[in-house]
This record gives sequence, structure tokens and C-alpha cells, in this order.
Amino acid sequence: MWLSNFEIVLQDRVIERGAVRIEDGLIADISERPVEGAEIDGHGRFLLPGFVDMHGDMIEKCVEPRVNVRMPLQLGVYDLDKMLAANGVTTAYAAVAFTPATYGHVRSAENTRAMVETLASMREELLIDHRVHGRFEVTFLPALQEAKALIDAGALHLISLMDHTPGQGQYRDIELHIANTAKVKKISETQAAEMVKQRMAARSEHGDSMDIINDLSELARAHGIVLASHDDDTVEKAALLHSLGAAISEFPINIATATEARRLGLATAMGAPNALRGLSYSGNLSAREAYEAGVLDILASDYHPSAILPAVIALAEIGKGGLPASAALASANPAKALGLNDRGRIAKGLRADLVIAERGRVPRVRSTIRSGKMVWSDGTIKGF
Repeated sequence: MWLSNFEIVLQDRVIERGAVRIEDGLIADISERPVEGAEIDGHGRFLLPGFVDMHGDMIEKCVEPRVNVRMPLQLGVYDLDKMLAANGVTTAYAAVAFTPATYGHVRSAENTRAMVETLASMREELLIDHRVHGRFEVTFLPALQEAKALIDAGALHLISLMDHTPGQGQYRDIELHIANTAKVKKISETQAAEMVKQRMAARSEHGDSMDIINDLSELARAHGIVLASHDDDTVEKAALLHSLGAAISEFPINIATATEARRLGLATAMGAPNALRGLSYSGNLSAREAYEAGVLDILASDYHPSAILPAVIALAEIGKGGLPASAALASANPAKALGLNDRGRIAKGLRADLVIAERGRVPRVRSTIRSGKMVWSDGTIKGF
């Protein structure tokens, strides 16, 4: 099957009007010109590699859209699947969190385990390729036990080490964190300050965090699972996690840390919402600033997958590599960092995971193709 008359975004250049042939779910050929009699006519729209999303927090909101309003887990997974497919994501790592009880019941070990088990049991019937990104709070001793259980079940594909204790990492600015907490929870800043104080006091409740970090890192190395650090806020922290085998630095807090992580060979990842808006909601490093400085490798949906495509388009206009470089942030680069060598680029022999999109008032996805099969369309693309 030929898809013709597309602006094809390759890793190193853009074919202004070309065609791609799909055969047995793979990319079989690429033409520099439109092909007569092609089954699909793109009418000049973009053809991009399918997005590889290494960090998406949405499963929790799909399962519990409001506090204490729990939907059936299977329904939540279906909703997540459709949301991702509609936004061009063909491979997604559901970022599920194992945290102390103080973080709320949605992220309790029991609930998180149930979400992972449900997602794993449904993988074969879903539109896109779903994997699990286990986020383990390093102040939570049962994290190691949970990680081992997921590995034994074959359900864990990425490990990240988190520490959300106020006063460092993402919440380094305590006053800003208190103000944001009060706003989100609709409480007074005095009440929010007390909550933050309790969180800080509970940090060592479950044991030494360095022991947990070492044990989880060793577990990842032993089983060949990619390890990521999270919210690195100092060059020393980036160096520590690199020494333990981390391959990815998620959401570095400042430009110095992102620069050091890159120097050490870690791939740096930041949120597409940050890149689209030009600023972090928690007052940390802007993804646009990181990209302009040459220290951003990966865009993740974080919490809003519809931001990926417009963020890619926006960064193409400010970066040196244009659209090929910005598109790689959501496709080739995360695929490489995650060891997925069969996808992430439009190249012969790779999986036909593709996104048909167009510019407009807001860039939008028109169709998503996984392994040569259209898994989502808004009805614009005819011929499948």
C-alpha cells in the first residue's frame, strides 16, 4: 500500500512531496516523488514517525477523573488508549507511581498494582503499544518489592527514581510549592504549609533513601531495564544517577543540571506541555530554553498528550535542525534511549508507525497508523 503526496519528515531532512510504501506492517519503500495510483493521498499533509511517549501520567486521571470517583479499570484503559492514539502516540509508557501513603490513595501500591495488571492483561486488544514506566519514590521502602513483582510478571519496561520531598527536586522552591498546593487543594496557605511540613518530616519513615536507590538501580541493571533519574536539581545528583546506570534524566530542574546530564551521556527528557507553553508550571527549567541551548533530547506527554504535536511544530521554528530535529524529540530519540530499535523513524525495514498531521490554527493529528494499520482517524484520510 502506498501513501503518497505527503510532506515526509525523515530523521535528517524533509521530502516535500513524497510517498511511503507499507508492506506486512513495515516501511518497505520511500519515494522522493508522489506515486501514481497510490491508495492514500495525503494532499500535502505531514507524515511523521509515530510518537514514542516515555512518560504519561494520564492513566490515573482516566481511572479516577475526580477525587473518589472511581471508574472501572478496563474503561479507564480504553479511554487512555483512545486518547493516545488520537494524538499520534503509537508507543506509550504508562507512568504509574509507587509512593508513600501521604501521596494519596490513587497512588497507593494496591491501586497502582491493579492498574498495571489491568493494562498488561489488555495489551493485545488495544490500539497502540502500551508499556509500563514504574515510578518509584526513593523514600518508600516497599518500592523494591513492588519492582521485583512487576519484573517477575514481565510487566515493567522502565524504572525511574523519584524524590518528591519538598525542598529539593521538583519542589525545590518551598514557598512556591506551598502556594501551588493551596491553590490546587483549595485550602489556605497555612494549611498547605502544614501538609508540606508533614511530607518533609515523613521522608525517612521507611528507611534510608540511598539504600533504596542502590537496590532499585541494581535491579534495573540485572534485568536489562532502562533506568531514569527524575527531577535532577544538581550536577552532583546527575552524576550520581549516571554512576548507577541511569540512561535518561527526566525533567532536569535547571540548565546546569541538564547540561551536565547531557555531558555524561544521559538523554534529557522534558514535558511537551512545558515546551508548548514555554514554561514549567512549577517554575523550573523551560523546555524551550533547554532546546535552544542544545540540551533537550526527548519530549514526553507528561500529563497532556495533545501537546506533543504542537510542541514539535513550535520547537521546529526555534531550533537549528528544523522539523526533523524537533520531530525526533518525540520519536527517534526516545526510541533510541528506550532500546526500541524497530521504530521511531521513517526508514526502510522499520515498523510502519506513522502520524498524518497538518498545520492550522492549531497543528492537529488526522490519522494514526500502527504497524501499517490505521488505529485512529478523524475521517479526513480516505482509502484505508
